[in-house]
Amino acid sequence: MTHSRASQVSLEETPYYHCICRCVRRAFLCGKDHYSGQDYEHRRQWVVSRLALLVDVFAIDLCAYAVMSNHYHLILKIDRLRALSWSPEEVALRWMQLFSGHPLVMRWQATTGKG
Repeated sequence: MTHSRASQVSLEETPYYHCICRCVRRAFLCGKDHYSGQDYEHRRQWVVSRLALLVDVFAIDLCAYAVMSNHYHLILKIDRLRALSWSPEEVALRWMQLFSGHPLVMRWQATTGKG
């Protein structure tokens, strides 16, 4: 059963979280897949590079990580004060480092002079 983030994350309790993401159906994230003979080790650096980008974009510190053959573990710390210090323009600029902007957001940025 799924739960909303609001019911799972409580910064009043702790800013630290252990997150896990696992592949399904015996798929391999990294390493050698003994079933197919394919080698996916090159993906490990992709994952590490993506984590570095995400830490730069969001108000999250990466305390520790482990990239395994079919899953990864992250220990994250949410930096609430850093996130609260960002203006709406800063949030939009950070978001658009990862995703293409909606035309309304692009127009808003053009009018604020921050785009």
